[in-house]
Amino acid sequence: MSAKPICAHDYEKHAKEVLQRSVYDYYRSGAEDQQTLADNEAAFRRLRLYPRMLRDVSVIDLSTSVLGQRISMPICAGATAMQCMAHVEGETATVRACRSVGTGMMLSSWATSSIEEVAEAAPDGLRWMQLYIYKDREVTRSLVRRAEAAGYKGIFLTVDTPYLGRRLDDVRNKFQLPPHLRMKNFQTSDLAFSSKKGYGENSGLAVYVAQAIDPSIKWDDIEWLKGVTSLPIVAKGILRADDAREAVKHGIDGILVSNHGARQLDGVPATIDVLSEVVEAVEGKVEVFLDGGVRKGTDVLKALALGAKAVFIGRPIIWGLAYQGEEGVKEVLQMLREEFKLAMALAGEMFSSFLSQILCGICEGCHSVKEIDKTLVRRDPFTISRI
Repeated sequence: MSAKPICAHDYEKHAKEVLQRSVYDYYRSGAEDQQTLADNEAAFRRLRLYPRMLRDVSVIDLSTSVLGQRISMPICAGATAMQCMAHVEGETATVRACRSVGTGMMLSSWATSSIEEVAEAAPDGLRWMQLYIYKDREVTRSLVRRAEAAGYKGIFLTVDTPYLGRRLDDVRNKFQLPPHLRMKNFQTSDLAFSSKKGYGENSGLAVYVAQAIDPSIKWDDIEWLKGVTSLPIVAKGILRADDAREAVKHGIDGILVSNHGARQLDGVPATIDVLSEVVEAVEGKVEVFLDGGVRKGTDVLKALALGAKAVFIGRPIIWGLAYQGEEGVKEVLQMLREEFKLAMALAGEMFSSFLSQILCGICEGCHSVKEIDKTLVRRDPFTISRI
């Protein structure tokens, strides 16, 4: 690819050219027929923006907070596994890029860089830990305590993966890690997903999950996790209002509306389509975030208008890594920030921090994030009529 990428899909095109096929397929693909994978992006296109005019958008502050931690923009790096397949520096490059633009990174339990290595790469960077509950609870306990000791600021508990979704490309490719890589947070070859272990004709990762991850977890296990750590806990993978209320009932500190990048149960709704339902269900008691299908600044704006505190992006981070490591991830994040800033301005929305309001005084040209609301978006009536 000769031309410089100028949008998220350009970065993906480059990644497809340079990554090994099985690696690209692993990052890109969704479950089964990939209906939800396509819908995650299409659902954003079904929403129309209704901008406000003459609102003085000469000064725009994009800063906000996640779980009490300040970030420069409501766009964060979500957990994507095994990033060293995309670039030799993997997760350490991603965390440095996030720090440089002032946002946070969620580290996958299945990272190819360890909890400690990522912390050392950006000791002053904002980091959260994504967590699976293993059959061996001591493994889980160790991950949490190591993250806490290394300065991570929250635990994102994945709740939608009792087993791995059937990803047909991974089955065809008999996916496993390249021989020189391993999941660095684990010592034994079984838990480190080492290629030295045979996985038969299936996706190696599906076999790994069936052997290692606890499919019996239930809501009561939230209490167990809360007993392990004092860090805030976010439930990652909620798609229903009743589950959202149950999460709040069990003391969850936040909810990430997610369908795992459409990689688990195919046919579930796009995350943006259920965001409002979840936001209404929690009644402001916890923060709500979104991932899935976010590719443009207007997607970020639509998610915030429907109640998300911030969005987490996955695949675009990987495509940036494949393009140019740390600098590529930084470019992707800066690109999305500028797209979001322009969308804010053209929609007549001000996104100012509380500190900015104190410094300049509450005035007509300095609004708070709460003014981004549902009135900004509507479903495309023509799309609805065609369904």
